[in-house]
Amino acid sequence: MTLLRHTSADQDVQREALTVNPAKTCQPIGAMYAALGLHRCLPHSHGSQGCCAYHRSTLSRHYKEPAMAGTSSFTEGSSVFGGQANLLAAIENIFTVYDPDVIAVHTTCLSETIGDDVPQIVEAAVDKGLMPDGKMVIHANTPSYVGSHTTGFATMTKAMVDYIAQSSGAEKIRDQVNLIPGWVEPADMSELKRLVKLMGLDPVTFPDTSGVLDSPQTGIHEMFPAGGATVDSIRSAGDSCHTIALGPICSGPAAKALFAKCQVPQTTLPLPIGLKATDQFIMKLREINGGFVPDEIMTERGRLLDLMTDMHQYFYGKTAALWGDPDQLVSLAELLITLDMIPKFVVTGTPGKKFFKRMGEVLGDHTQACKVDQGSCADMFQLHQWIKSDPDKVDLLIGNTYGKYIARDEDIPLVRHGFPILDRIGHQHFATVGYRGTTRILEQILDAFLDRQDRDAPESGFELVM
Repeated sequence: MTLLRHTSADQDVQREALTVNPAKTCQPIGAMYAALGLHRCLPHSHGSQGCCAYHRSTLSRHYKEPAMAGTSSFTEGSSVFGGQANLLAAIENIFTVYDPDVIAVHTTCLSETIGDDVPQIVEAAVDKGLMPDGKMVIHANTPSYVGSHTTGFATMTKAMVDYIAQSSGAEKIRDQVNLIPGWVEPADMSELKRLVKLMGLDPVTFPDTSGVLDSPQTGIHEMFPAGGATVDSIRSAGDSCHTIALGPICSGPAAKALFAKCQVPQTTLPLPIGLKATDQFIMKLREINGGFVPDEIMTERGRLLDLMTDMHQYFYGKTAALWGDPDQLVSLAELLITLDMIPKFVVTGTPGKKFFKRMGEVLGDHTQACKVDQGSCADMFQLHQWIKSDPDKVDLLIGNTYGKYIARDEDIPLVRHGFPILDRIGHQHFATVGYRGTTRILEQILDAFLDRQDRDAPESGFELVM
């Protein structure tokens, strides 16, 4: 890792093309994660074997579960002349050996640069009789030199709509709500479904990695775990009464595609991390269900408010640096503002200038106190540079595992959040969305502050009760 330990605090390195320790990873990882949220689906990386190995290993290290996937295993020949023969062989072998219901093909830099036409190759597979009855292949174009893992997730989620969702006509609208959860943990997807059901609604959730990447240890290997959104449920999404997309980057494209294809009304909301964003989510569900909120949800909200009130003295005035995915950063920043904390530095490697507008809306009067950047040069090097050159060191870091180097160098507490988290375990089992999930985030932040207070306290100020 490139650190700033030996640079001067006033050094300002301006870059236009060089990225150092990017605050993102590549599109195919997001596409693979989304595909794993489709029941009995095998993700397939159309490119070199090394690409697939990297994508699988990163997901497996984060979720501590095997991320099963296939690869076209390009050689020098296919790298020059195209990978059609490789993909045809892969389709035949995968359906013969592993028997998935769906193969979800995502492209890589190599296959995109060559210009492989995946739909044409799939048509050739059908013509050659390589596609068994009742099976299907979907695809997403996800070169790594465009976007990030979040846009790859969005592209594969949209592909589920393009290939699978159908409409039976306006007279056959079902009493169900499509829920596109965005890139969150399996436990988050379970929590979101629980909230929708508590609101008296039937959720069609896709993708859905709950039960897939947080599956129990039974002693028996299952190639396709019990979880995930079924093809039939996604097919019925075209008849739902409404679509709620959580996060405009990860979920917005699929919701818009479903509206264009099947005329399902859609609403895009921020990820329900924090009090305000969760309130927005619940109020939208309240509009759909006829106007009620059950006591159980009101109780959960009250408990969160009680914690925020009781512990406000420890949050007030503290500053934080954040990095990661745009949809998560917007909601996290709003949560910190609600706690009377100040997001001082925010960076995301995902491109898209609407991020500045969204951050400005949640920061409000704190806009001038916060440095925000996005894109290829908004990386961990820049974040570390900002932190090091600031005379008032931030009190907290919130982001993925790659921030531990900054935390160590600058002696700042780190709360791990987002993707990837490679050096801790359990995050896939504990939700951070909704009122209950926000309570967990507050617990993590509070523990970081109180641990630091204990560590730094002199003997005379080392308190038992805090």
